[in-house]
Amino acid sequence: MAQAIQLDQGRFCCSVCLDLLNDPVTIPCGHSYCMSCIKNHLDQEDHQRMYSCPQCRQIFKSRPAVVKNNILAFVLEELKKTTVQAAPADHCYAGPEDVACDVCTGRKLKAFKSCLQCLASYCEKHLQPHYDVAPLRKHKLVEASAKLQENICSRHQEVMKLFCRTDQRCICYLCSKDDHKGHNKVSAAAERTERQRELWMTRHKIQQRIQDKEKTVDLFHHEENAVKNSADNALKNTEKTFTELIHIMERRVSDVREKIQSRQKTEMGRFKKVREKLEQEITELKRKDAELEKLSQTEDHTHFLLSYPSLACLSESKDPPKLKVRRLRYFEKVTVALSEAKYKLQEVLGEEYAKISRTVNEVDVLPSNQQAEPTTRSDFLQYTRQVTLDPNTANAHLSLSKGNRKVIFMQKEQEYSSHPERFEGCWQVLSKESLTGRCYWEVERSGRGLFIAAAYKDISRAGHLSDCLFGSNDKSWALDCCQNSCQFKHNNKKTRIQQEGTSRIGVYLDHSAGILSFYSVSETMTLLHRVQTKFTQPLYAGLWLSDEAAVEMC
Repeated sequence: MAQAIQLDQGRFCCSVCLDLLNDPVTIPCGHSYCMSCIKNHLDQEDHQRMYSCPQCRQIFKSRPAVVKNNILAFVLEELKKTTVQAAPADHCYAGPEDVACDVCTGRKLKAFKSCLQCLASYCEKHLQPHYDVAPLRKHKLVEASAKLQENICSRHQEVMKLFCRTDQRCICYLCSKDDHKGHNKVSAAAERTERQRELWMTRHKIQQRIQDKEKTVDLFHHEENAVKNSADNALKNTEKTFTELIHIMERRVSDVREKIQSRQKTEMGRFKKVREKLEQEITELKRKDAELEKLSQTEDHTHFLLSYPSLACLSESKDPPKLKVRRLRYFEKVTVALSEAKYKLQEVLGEEYAKISRTVNEVDVLPSNQQAEPTTRSDFLQYTRQVTLDPNTANAHLSLSKGNRKVIFMQKEQEYSSHPERFEGCWQVLSKESLTGRCYWEVERSGRGLFIAAAYKDISRAGHLSDCLFGSNDKSWALDCCQNSCQFKHNNKKTRIQQEGTSRIGVYLDHSAGILSFYSVSETMTLLHRVQTKFTQPLYAGLWLSDEAAVEMC
C-alpha cells in the first residue's frame, strides 16, 4: 500500500497551494483542501456573499461548512512516513554537482573513488573489483574527482606520472623521451612530497601571519573600545559641565532679577509716598484757591472782612524733593555692567573653547609610529601656541606688559598683591596656558641673564633654591642663556651646548612623545638641545630673568 501511495502522491496535493494536504478538510462538493487554504479562499469571498469550490467551481449560496477528513489525514500521515524512510536512498544518487559512477546504467549513483590508472570513477558496488582482483589492487585510488582528464597528456593520451622540474610541468612517459629529454625529471609523487613540505611551511607562515594580524585586530578592537569609552565619558562630562554652568547662570539671573525687583519696589514705594503727599497738598491748595475766588466775588463787605483772614492764612510752603538728573538713570548701570560681564564671559569662553578644541584635535585615536619632528620654521609654525604670562606667578622684581606677553627685570619691587602661586625667592614667571600635545612658541630676548624653561605647575614657589629654580629639580627643564655659550639644565644636571643661541629662541614640545627641543631661530632652525623623556603632567612655559634682561613672547 505504501508503494502505491508513493506512486500516486500527486493525488494527495491541495489544489490551492499544490503541496501535500496539511490538516485536510472536505467541503460539501467532496473536494478536499488544507484547512488554512480553504479558509483563506472563503474569507476572500465573504464580501460577495457568494461562495465557490476552487476546483469544480460549484456555487454555494451560503458559506459552506468544512469537515475534517480523518481517513485522508491518516493516509497522508502514512505517506509522510514512507517518504521520510525512502529519502535516504535518494541521497545515494548523483546530483548535478556530484561525481557520478562511470559504470552505473540508468540513474547513476554517486562515485566513491576515482582510479588514476583506469581514469574512471566508481560507486562502492562497482569499486569492489579494485579490492578483490589482484592486478586492480595495484591501481592508485583517490577521492572521487571530476577532473581525471587533467591527468591525461593531451599529446600522447597517456597518464602524466612524471614532473619536469626544468619546465615546471607534468608530463607523461613519452614526453620524457621526446621534448623533455635530458631535463631534470622526477616522479609526480616525489615532486608532490617536496611541494607538500613547502606547502606546510607556507601554511605555517600564513597561520603565523593570521595570528599576528588577529592580535593587531584585537588591539584595534581594544583601542576602538577605549576611544568609544573615553569619548562617551568626555561627552557625559561635557554635558554635565555645561548643564552646571547653565544652572549657575540661571541662578545668577534669578538672583539679579530678585535684587532688581526688590530695589525697584523700594524706590517706587519711596517716590509714591512723596508723590501722594504732594498730590494731597495740591488738592488742598486748589480748594483754598476756589474759596478765595468765591470770596472775591461777594458783595457783602462785612462777610468778606470776616472770612478773608482765615482763608488767606497759608501753611509754610515746603519745596518738593529735588531729583538728581543722572547721565545713566537708575538701573541703566545694571545693563552696562551686564554688557561688560557678557563681553568678558565671551572672551573667557572663547579662549577656553579654543583650548578644548585644540585638545580634541590633539587626541591620538590610532596607534601609530612616532611622527617626525618638524624641520623648517614653517613646519614648526603650524604648531604655534599663543603663550601669555601669568601675573599671579610673577616674582616682584618682574614687570609684565604688552598684554602679559613681555617681561622685564626691575631693581625695584613691583606692588603685586599676595598670591600663593607667586615665586618669592626666584625671579621667575610661568605661562597662564598649559601645554600638551604638539606645540611651538618663540621668545625674543635681550640681555644675557635668562633661562627659557618648561615646568610642571606644582613646582615650588618658595623655600630652598633647588626646589624653585628652573632646571635645578625634576619638575623643570631649562635652557640657560646666561653665559657666552648656552647650557641645558634638568634636576641640577648641566649639559654644555657649544653653539650660542641667537636673540630669538624657539621651543618645540611633543608632550605625548616626550620630546622637548630648543632651537636657535634665524633663516634656518638650528637645534641647540633635545630632551627625550616621559612627561607625567601638562607643562607650562617659564622664564627666569636677571638684571637688565627682557623677554617678549613672540
